[in-house]
Amino acid sequence: MTETGFDGLAALVTGGASGIGAATAALLAAQGARVAVLDRDPGTAPEGTIAIKADVTSDDAVRAAVDKAVSELGGALHIVVNNAGIGATGTVEDNTDDEWHRVMDVNVLGMVRTARAALPHLRAAAVTRPGAVSITNTCSIAATAGLPQRALYSATKGAVLALTLAMAADHVREGIRVNCVNPGTADTPWVARLLGQADDPDAEREALNSRQPMGRLVSAEEVAAAIVYLASPAAASITGTALAVDGGMQGLRLRPPAR
Repeated sequence: MTETGFDGLAALVTGGASGIGAATAALLAAQGARVAVLDRDPGTAPEGTIAIKADVTSDDAVRAAVDKAVSELGGALHIVVNNAGIGATGTVEDNTDDEWHRVMDVNVLGMVRTARAALPHLRAAAVTRPGAVSITNTCSIAATAGLPQRALYSATKGAVLALTLAMAADHVREGIRVNCVNPGTADTPWVARLLGQADDPDAEREALNSRQPMGRLVSAEEVAAAIVYLASPAAASITGTALAVDGGMQGLRLRPPAR
């Protein structure tokens, strides 16, 4: 019988010192997991987690950080949350080749490097904890819906969605589940910075709220809850799935409100 709790499980969260990553790390720890946070600036990692400094654009740094995390977590790793990522704005004309390479390097290859370093540990863990071993990638509504001024960002998240499905197929028979969560516009520090740069921040926030059918931004905690569910043994039969946490943005087509 598959266990459903996080007791005895060890988790690694990249980009876990702020926003969705911090909310995820905190929730995993609250539910009984041992949690390591990998971040370029880990000083604000949630209380009760192991903070490790690492830049996901460096393969050597990621491998060293994963090995350190596994050692400090007690020698095992059951859960990886690939959350580290950066944003980008503009049409396909607005970003240089260097910027395309930079954002792809973080948002896509960062996940590849982390998974590659973690897989030997995950395979070992799957032998003794079937159904409890998983990788969950933070994707985006931008992977499945055309958003204005997000060409580069959307391209990276489309790649994350395809990568998630391919990894799920590659590792399902090893007992490793791979899924992703597709947040809508979330109330995170990155979105706050974008709003701060707008000519009219209040109007821009209202526009972001209104494009999600629920009429508000998604919270980091709501996205974290979805990630933690997919990572949990309770989701032992779920792999190759993209779970939208977007206030209905992807699937609903509402009529304009009556005037």
